[in-house]
Amino acid sequence: MMVWLRIVYAAIVVALASLLLMPFQLLALYFDWKLRRTLPGFWHRIACHALGIRVHVHGSLERRRPLMLCANHASWMDIMVMSSVADVAFIAKSEVRSWPVFGQLSRLQKSVFIVREEKRNTGNQANEIAGRMADGEIVVLFPEGTTSDGNRLLEVKSSLFGAAAMAVPHSPNGSVFVQPVAIAYTKAHGVALGRYHRPLAGWPGDVELMPHFMDVVKNGAIDVEVRFGEPVDYRADSNRKDVSSTIARRIRAMLNSSLRGREIN
Repeated sequence: MMVWLRIVYAAIVVALASLLLMPFQLLALYFDWKLRRTLPGFWHRIACHALGIRVHVHGSLERRRPLMLCANHASWMDIMVMSSVADVAFIAKSEVRSWPVFGQLSRLQKSVFIVREEKRNTGNQANEIAGRMADGEIVVLFPEGTTSDGNRLLEVKSSLFGAAAMAVPHSPNGSVFVQPVAIAYTKAHGVALGRYHRPLAGWPGDVELMPHFMDVVKNGAIDVEVRFGEPVDYRADSNRKDVSSTIARRIRAMLNSSLRGREIN
């Protein structure tokens, strides 16, 4: 009975928030008001509350611009978690556009959809990302390119870090700041998640979306830590692979610290 009450409560709260906020977001998108950047965060904070996702932030968001956030990607919940702590736009693979519910939400948040297989479009996609950052938007990149079980950082792909390089000429100080972020799902109902139970929150690519979504709703109490690390100053003479390697190393250190319940020395 409690499980069903939790599901009904979450459904009602999210539906009401959507009905109230969606018309304003559609208008903001049509007229390109800056309100389009802030409304999604409000919706995602409500959704996190309704689903029982409790977000704990360590460190702080870099205040300088242009800014790209690079985070590990454990779950579909990462979108809600990141949006709840900062007004951001996401770089998403093109398939997300057609997903039920999440595709619509991504379009409403004006995500940048990329087609990784079409290399001829890479330049145009990177230009769009660079333009968004140059306009003051905070762009989130998941450089692993896929989700995981939440226990580790997968191989980081350096290709889309080229968008940061393209934004450098548009920066008033000649730099783009690339900040590492670690997202770690640490507890369920106050009990620490171990390696074998973390897939309750993590969403590996071979797990279907809706069953996993329902499991999260039924669980109703997940703690997640978001750690903001030291940013990398990306300049015209920076090496893309060196930047991606540094970012990966810092994400991995913060992620391991959160999963083990230790502070970084």
